[in-house]
Amino acid sequence: MSPTHLPACRSRHFSLRALITALVVILGLAVAPPSGFAASHPSPAPEKATPHVAKPRSKTGNRAGKKAPANTDLMTYHGGPVEAVPAVYIVYWGSQWTNADGSLNDPKGEVALQKKFFTNLVGSGDNWSTTNTQYCWGPPVTTGATSCPDSATHIEHLDSGLLAGTWTDTSAAVPANPTSDDIANEAFNAAAHFGVSGDGNQFIIDTPTGVTPQDFPNKYCSWHSSQESADGNTLVVYTNFPYMPDAGAQCGANWIDPGTTGVAGDTEGVTIVGGHEYAETLTDPEPMSGWSTDNDTTGGEIGDKCIWNNGVSAIKSIGGTNFAVQPLWSNNFNNGKGGCAIYYNSPTDQG
Repeated sequence: MSPTHLPACRSRHFSLRALITALVVILGLAVAPPSGFAASHPSPAPEKATPHVAKPRSKTGNRAGKKAPANTDLMTYHGGPVEAVPAVYIVYWGSQWTNADGSLNDPKGEVALQKKFFTNLVGSGDNWSTTNTQYCWGPPVTTGATSCPDSATHIEHLDSGLLAGTWTDTSAAVPANPTSDDIANEAFNAAAHFGVSGDGNQFIIDTPTGVTPQDFPNKYCSWHSSQESADGNTLVVYTNFPYMPDAGAQCGANWIDPGTTGVAGDTEGVTIVGGHEYAETLTDPEPMSGWSTDNDTTGGEIGDKCIWNNGVSAIKSIGGTNFAVQPLWSNNFNNGKGGCAIYYNSPTDQG
């Protein structure tokens, strides 16, 4: 873990938004920028980072098989922010989350699993997400760096309070096939609801079972992005998170043999893909201005480089509960050559 300790309070990290000049292409996906500030308050098109996707599993891949990552380049720093003191807000978007009798419409138990996962990614019981703590932003780290001096602002591993809030927004039904515009608008609605925005806060926009966001799951399992309002006063960092069990094996169901761990095979994608997007949002909240490689053919962010066959996924105890997770890319693994780490206790104790 980084020796740098930031104040316990959460604050917005102000920065000049990096100008994204290169289109990020994963499996040929290009997502059009949202055109409004919020569904009820349209405005001129704001600046938007190109979404970065968690691609679906290859249908020919071996289940949880080990293979050296195709992209072994070290991640480099591109001058933008990281989420140094992170806060996660989960939005269960749409009236379809509620059944006619008022009960929760969640046949696979995604809501409880997701909340437990993010509640547990803190303190000494978690040595999976600690891989993120080696990454940083701000002086003296410079663009092109592959490591961080102690004096830079590192991503902090919190002792508690990572899951800062949840909201079930049942004010209206979600469209059957929501677009990237729709998802961005809901992220702005979430920012208004919680009263927070900026690089330190990430909104996970969960859509209910039966809703199929545009291009899910054939072109992606999930994606994260950021958008600034037209007046420049609000920046939202957010994740499009469809109901992952609906995609089945394509997005992680039964990817790891759960054995007697208590993990349900059909919901493994909730934490594999969810953890993937969380880590990438920490290290690259405004894609691709934070930490990534320039090799986007095989994926350039901390989760891309180690997902599916490109690393050894595992059932890990995190905070005393078992979860399915993928490894994360560590630049300082293998004496600075880099590699996929499923645990990270220190720069010299990881694997």
